[in-house]
Amino acid sequence: MNRLCNSLEPRVMNDDMLKLAVGEQGPQEEAGQLAKQEGILFKDVLSLQLDFQNILRIDNLWQFENLRKLQLDNNIIERIEGLENLTHLVWLDLSFNNIEAIEGLDTLVNLEDLSLFNNRISKIDSLDALVKLQVLSLGNNQIGNMMNIIYLRRFKDLRALSLSGNPIAEAEDYKMFVWAYLPDLVYLDSRRIDDHMKVQAEVKHQFSIDELKHREHLIQAQQAEEQARQAELEEHQAAFVELLNGSFLFDSMYAEDVEGSKLAALHGVGELLEAYPFTDKFVIICLNIFEYGLKQQEKRRLELDTFTACVQEAVQENREQGKLRIAKFEEKHLLSLSAIRDESDLASMEARIVAYSEDITELSSVLMTLEMQLVEQLEETINMFERNIIDLVGLFVENVQSLMAQCRDLENHHHEKLLEISINTLEKVVKGELDEDLPDDVRALFVDKDTIVNAVGTSHDIHLLKIDNREDELVTRVNSWCTHLVDKIHKDEIMRNRKRVKEINQYIDHMQNELDNLDSGDILD
Repeated sequence: MNRLCNSLEPRVMNDDMLKLAVGEQGPQEEAGQLAKQEGILFKDVLSLQLDFQNILRIDNLWQFENLRKLQLDNNIIERIEGLENLTHLVWLDLSFNNIEAIEGLDTLVNLEDLSLFNNRISKIDSLDALVKLQVLSLGNNQIGNMMNIIYLRRFKDLRALSLSGNPIAEAEDYKMFVWAYLPDLVYLDSRRIDDHMKVQAEVKHQFSIDELKHREHLIQAQQAEEQARQAELEEHQAAFVELLNGSFLFDSMYAEDVEGSKLAALHGVGELLEAYPFTDKFVIICLNIFEYGLKQQEKRRLELDTFTACVQEAVQENREQGKLRIAKFEEKHLLSLSAIRDESDLASMEARIVAYSEDITELSSVLMTLEMQLVEQLEETINMFERNIIDLVGLFVENVQSLMAQCRDLENHHHEKLLEISINTLEKVVKGELDEDLPDDVRALFVDKDTIVNAVGTSHDIHLLKIDNREDELVTRVNSWCTHLVDKIHKDEIMRNRKRVKEINQYIDHMQNELDNLDSGDILD
């Protein structure tokens, strides 16, 4: 049962409570120091203690984005929620609450230590995202099914587990089962596992474990295969040619083509698709687009990598020149300040101050000149990259459109042949010379010429629309990618320049302030 006095009114986690909690951690702590400042920054707090607060619901913690340790034990919390932004959390204590289900932990990928001791949990699940989990405390809950232990096998870093006080812990084979199925576990219910007992447990359950390992191996193989497929698809999407490495586009043309499916029953249509290799030629063109797209993607990637390397090299070289200038200035700076302080004559001292101020101004001019030179250099580099990448994208689009035009030519030719077969079939139907049985829905198309022409035309339009849509999608996406990339590069350069100018101004201001703050009286003394 919860240790809190349930007669207390449930409390809400608002800003006032959080500020008070942070402040009470003590002025000797980083969080305590922050609490004493006006406009406290919750994002800088690393540890937060909210135990024994009679909290019913977890809320308003989104601001603690860098929190590492969160203590919420001994409250009346019923659900795990409101923790989505705490992605840096390493330690979480939710013991002695009223939680019935494990949930709301999907973003806590860095969590290592989780305590849910003394709650109302009956099932161990929904922990999949906690890939770094090392310590799990689930004692004094309502877990009764031993199969919950199997779920924990996926946590390869799990070293300490507490399940005492649950119904499963009363089972005769409880410890042997846990030792056998969680071989990497070091502590169970706060006691170190004896290696000899662990070996005995593994022998006792060897047959079942071998079967389980086999199933796990198959699942892992399937997952690896799926991940490889997903990675491949993402690579193809980055090249804008996904699902063009086969008959996907051709199949999609007929997937929604009701009239075309009916017409496929006509004598000669099947032969048309096979004897005249419409399908093969269409797929070959798609494969050509696909392979060409991958090659062009590699060229674009190389162009971007080369550009990025050039920018980094230019910035680094410019920075080094700036550092050398600053180092020379600071070497002289120490001597100048010392000379000013040691100067006994006021006029001489003022002359030295003026000379030193001129040195600061000269340094500012030198650093700003270096930055302007870099801006000009990078502007030229960016403009060259922009021309190159636009040319690459333009060539890619032009060639893709040319290949797509070949797909349309094939479809147009196929349409002409299909229309010819359909008209001939209509003539045979009218004359009563058709020597094949047609399904009723197909025969309904051959009532007159307009009906059959419209049916063939509808099929043709669907096919062309699929080709046009795939072409438009590819062209739109690659052009959008190019535009966004170039825009980002320009914006990044503007931000870099502003940041550098700010750095220079702050440094110069600091030097000038240091000079201005020299006390004439102290100097003369």
